[in-house]
Amino acid sequence: MQLKITKTVVFLAVLLGINLTQAQVFSPVKWNFSSKKISDSEAEITLKASIDKGWHVYSQNIANDGPVPTSFNFEKSNNYSLIGKVTEGKAIEEQDVNFGMLLKFFEHEAIFKQKVKLLSNKAFTIKGSLEYMCCDNTKCLPPETVEFEVKLDGASVTEETKAASPAVVTPPATEPETTSPAKDSSTSPAEVKPAEKKNTEPLKTQVEEKKSALGIFIAGFLGGLLALLTPCVFPMIPLTVSFFTKQSKTRKQGISNALLYSFSIIAIYVSLGMLITLSLGPDALNAMASNVWVNMAFFIIFVIFAVSFLGAFEITLPNSWINKADAASEKGGMIGIFFMAFTLSLVSFSCTGPIIGSLLVQAAVGGNVINPVIGMIGFSSALALPFGLFATFPGWLNSLPKSGGWLNSVKVVLGLLELALALKFLSNVDLAYHWGILKREVFIALWIIIFALLGFYLLGKLKFSHDSELKYVSIPRLIFAIITFSFVVYLVPGMWGAPLKLISGFPPPTFYNEGWAMGSGSGGAEKKIIEGTSPEHCPHNLNCFHDYALALAYAKKVGKPLMVDFTGWSCVNCRKMEDQVWVDPRVLQRLNDDYVLVSLYVDDKTELPEAEKYVSPTTGKKVKTTGNKYSDFQTNRFKTNSQPYYTLLDHNEQLLTEPQGYDPDIEKFISFLDKGKEQFLSR
Repeated sequence: MQLKITKTVVFLAVLLGINLTQAQVFSPVKWNFSSKKISDSEAEITLKASIDKGWHVYSQNIANDGPVPTSFNFEKSNNYSLIGKVTEGKAIEEQDVNFGMLLKFFEHEAIFKQKVKLLSNKAFTIKGSLEYMCCDNTKCLPPETVEFEVKLDGASVTEETKAASPAVVTPPATEPETTSPAKDSSTSPAEVKPAEKKNTEPLKTQVEEKKSALGIFIAGFLGGLLALLTPCVFPMIPLTVSFFTKQSKTRKQGISNALLYSFSIIAIYVSLGMLITLSLGPDALNAMASNVWVNMAFFIIFVIFAVSFLGAFEITLPNSWINKADAASEKGGMIGIFFMAFTLSLVSFSCTGPIIGSLLVQAAVGGNVINPVIGMIGFSSALALPFGLFATFPGWLNSLPKSGGWLNSVKVVLGLLELALALKFLSNVDLAYHWGILKREVFIALWIIIFALLGFYLLGKLKFSHDSELKYVSIPRLIFAIITFSFVVYLVPGMWGAPLKLISGFPPPTFYNEGWAMGSGSGGAEKKIIEGTSPEHCPHNLNCFHDYALALAYAKKVGKPLMVDFTGWSCVNCRKMEDQVWVDPRVLQRLNDDYVLVSLYVDDKTELPEAEKYVSPTTGKKVKTTGNKYSDFQTNRFKTNSQPYYTLLDHNEQLLTEPQGYDPDIEKFISFLDKGKEQFLSR
């Protein structure tokens, strides 16, 4: 039975904090199959799992976002028919520590039963298979498929047969510094067999998850602060606060109403984030970062938002929605206050919509299902903050600047920034398909033009039809103009190969260029190009392979360990590692001299020859492109699908040290390379 991709992604995501260590064989579940007569024409098949202490097997009734449920498949036959569905015993229902959700599972033993109608008096055998997943409190084993046979002889009681689940190689939760064999008998990722089970590895550490969540929250909070400065929201602050303070009988009641108004704003926007999460699901969110059509859609959306902010048109919601919400706000009490907040959300959509859309896009492409919710918590908190503060301290209202043309200037600035960000999504598509229309020099040139226009706009040299008269340049505008032009000057050397570490990950990689770069890149010295490598498609002019089998063969030939770099054309953190860590001379020296490097792009859209296409044993989907092949290889072999992901292997394809993901600590990466080399020499 093939796994659904949703379940696979969630299964991988649960492996947080588990270290790759010395492999150990776990076989915590043994299956026993039997049947008995329950009437002249019916029988009952019992499928019993004996579970070792400390482990548990999941119920059949599991939500899509949870672990892989236990499921059964019976081969069709003219000798019998199924009566109803498989029933199960009473399951434990508790909060699962691995998945962080309420789940049903079995400990010690699990009993499942299936009734069948006997259609033949002759002896026959019922064949089928079951799929299950088991975990303890620290780790989960990959889902297993067990085949079974139960003999039936007319109306007589059948004999009992037994089958043990296949052994699974998985790491224990201790001894993090030891190495883990990742032996794979194949030399090509396309040849990984379904029966081969490799070591499990986390998508991210918990620390990385917290950093990601914090970053999304901060981005949302900053987005909310920007929304406050737009002409749709800013004028509403004194009006709304004055309404609460004047209409309330006491100051305490005014503060209470304003706080309720603020919390209503938060509830509305957080609900929007939850709606995005629930409608898209974890697998869709995880695939967004490299999906070509999604990236193209985001490019178009960002351009529309940008043009809207620049004043060509306004993105508004239907007037009927606004009128109904406004009418509901007149009811008074808690319901009225809530609909006042809802009316603000609808009326201000032309200004907040592009900011919210941009935030949700960035949160969603991170792959974490709760990121949109976290982003909306940050956004709505900033948006609601002034209403609560000014209601508590009404005297502060006098210090607010008056509304005016500066509010429209904020929209124009945001529009130009949206236009610059839109190019990133178009670049992702261009890289994946190798169109060559937005190479590094072109991308940087467009950014130079956009930010130069922004600088001129701040100085009043560029005006739009709806801009008010700018009699003089204020000090804040001058400061922002200086910062903008400084950024433009910083970008210019990037046209000729400068690394531009400040924006690493946004422009295309340095090797995806039109040849303007002076010298041979960060690698510096001229060197012999190894047959099978593509230095022009490798960071810093390194000799790197893009074919796993060729790289492994060459590593054996020259007696060096193999470094497998799972990367992606649209992977921002991959570019950051290359531009900020790999560029260090000490790292480059080690990559050049100590390892054979193979970079495998998991989002490359190059079509595979028809003979090399296959159905993934992990996801159940057809592998049709080079990127599909290497993504499936990474998921099947290392039980993770996050990039960047670096593994160091010896000639037997065993891990030399624990793999490493995104971590911009140069010293840590050097230690990672040195430890791998030391292990390789000791073997």
